Amino acid sequence: MRKRINMEDVGPDAERAPSLREAVEVFRYTKRAIALVWATSRALSVWLGALSVVAGLIPAGVAYVGKLIVDGVVRAAETGAIADRNTAIGWVLVELGLVAALAAVQRGLDATQSLLRAQLGQRVNEMILEKALTLELSDFEDPEFYDRMTRARREASSRPLSLVRRAFGLVQNALSLSAYVTLLIALSPWVAAVLVAAAVPAFLVETRFSRDAFRLFRWRSPETRKQMYLETVLAREDFAKEVQLFGLGPLLLERYREIFRTLYAEDRNLTLRRTVWGFLLGLVSTLAFYGAYAWIAISAIQKRISLGEMTMYLLIFKQAQSALSSILSAVGGMYEDNLYLSTLYEYLEHESRPLEGDATAGPRPNEGIVFDEVHFRYPGADSDVLQGVSLRIAPGETLALVGDNGAGKTTLIKLLAGLYRPTGGSVTIDGLDVAGWNRAALWSRLGVIFQDFVRYQFLVGENVGAGDIDAFEDEGRWREAAHAGLAAPFIDKLPDAYRTQLGTWFKGGRELSIGQWQKVALSRAFMRREADILVLDEPTAAMDAEAEAQIFERLRERSTDKTAILISHRFSTVRMADRIAVLEHGRVTELGSHHELMAVNGRYARLFSLQASAYQ
Repeated sequence: MRKRINMEDVGPDAERAPSLREAVEVFRYTKRAIALVWATSRALSVWLGALSVVAGLIPAGVAYVGKLIVDGVVRAAETGAIADRNTAIGWVLVELGLVAALAAVQRGLDATQSLLRAQLGQRVNEMILEKALTLELSDFEDPEFYDRMTRARREASSRPLSLVRRAFGLVQNALSLSAYVTLLIALSPWVAAVLVAAAVPAFLVETRFSRDAFRLFRWRSPETRKQMYLETVLAREDFAKEVQLFGLGPLLLERYREIFRTLYAEDRNLTLRRTVWGFLLGLVSTLAFYGAYAWIAISAIQKRISLGEMTMYLLIFKQAQSALSSILSAVGGMYEDNLYLSTLYEYLEHESRPLEGDATAGPRPNEGIVFDEVHFRYPGADSDVLQGVSLRIAPGETLALVGDNGAGKTTLIKLLAGLYRPTGGSVTIDGLDVAGWNRAALWSRLGVIFQDFVRYQFLVGENVGAGDIDAFEDEGRWREAAHAGLAAPFIDKLPDAYRTQLGTWFKGGRELSIGQWQKVALSRAFMRREADILVLDEPTAAMDAEAEAQIFERLRERSTDKTAILISHRFSTVRMADRIAVLEHGRVTELGSHHELMAVNGRYARLFSLQASAYQ
């Protein structure tokens, strides 16, 4: 059954109009948007402001010159004098010049806004991505925060320019309106008052609908993200095999359609309500115009004003209505833009991790890595995934972590890397808490391959070079690391060797087997020459037994003076470690060498014997 959105669910105050304080407060982002546009391009900002002022003044001049033309034509017709005829024609040429100038100014405004839009969109997207680089891993795993990021990326890149454009448009129309009202007051102050009063109801209703549209936008972020995910699943090559073989396509496409139907229903309802109220209140402005039309016509009939003045007043009343409507529309649009910009600044001002430490070395280098009564619970989880884990890994030691899926093995590695923070206890390296380390210094010491390693759609050499950003394009280093990770033999056979495009996203890309991808990822870990802590999380899960043996022979060769942490379900590999830690339900239940744990005849011994029996 289709989900129905109640506007009460969208926001706590959805059913009431904004208070004056709320309406004014929301404009606080206007100054920041103007500053952002100014910082993006000062020259274009100056042009935008100057052209807006000129565009605001010219229309009143055109209206006044129109009056002079009509009066000049009437006078020339009455007198038949050549001088009067030339004067009328002269004013026609003046109006032509003004109209041409206005057209040039409008073209200039369009060009300026187009250039600013491109630059500003890029700048805001850079700000969003720069912020993403400062976030903790837990931020990306928080659905509410991810929705906030999605909203910022969807709308906020275009809203700053829209806000500034409307602000300058408001100035432009305010200048025009001031000139129009000055001319109208000469006819009657009441005409000017009617002009203003007729436009206010439409403005208030439009502001209300802007708030409703914004609440709907915030509400629908999770649903929109679901649609984006379904698009990815239905249209990406890495999902295509299962989607086709399991026949998931029609089911997922129907879910995609159902989300659209839900969102479209609310868009339709809001659009229809906005249209009906806009039409009804637009009639008020139309009645006001024709009331003024009658007033001006009667004044001309009674000869209180000339024919030229009648033409001018009719024109400026209509243009004044248009200018006032544009002003109120700009204010309503600025109100809406400010609401949307709040999502951008909510994201940019998100407090991620506290300031990192500045230490590049620990006080006790011989202490190694220490997990001291470490507890950790994922946000929103009901229980700790780690419950008082205590381990010490001496410098140069190889420790293997074994246990069931979900026992907390990979979580320990993420805590060691500072990607998560313990909810209890501490993790130290060389006697210094991980939180006190400078991030770059900490990460330079780690050579890590996670079981869910990234398959970059880059050149094969760049996939390897990603392990050391300083040597990202160093082909000599690529070859050395690929040799260590057993990737060199198949890379050399690729069409362009290390310059071969990997993946299928881009033209000429080549796909690798999962085992080959794993060797590339392992080579990436070997890129870090300075790393003295190697962390291998299921590094050979997709490799054959011979490749696995070769990998760990290389690992022993390269880790004689390094600390190594190995996570694996293959006990033929695990037994090579100096010590083995068995994790169960977030606790270390057994710790010792292979022979020591076999002698204990506990869980490790049972698992080893069970796996060994499969090869007998």
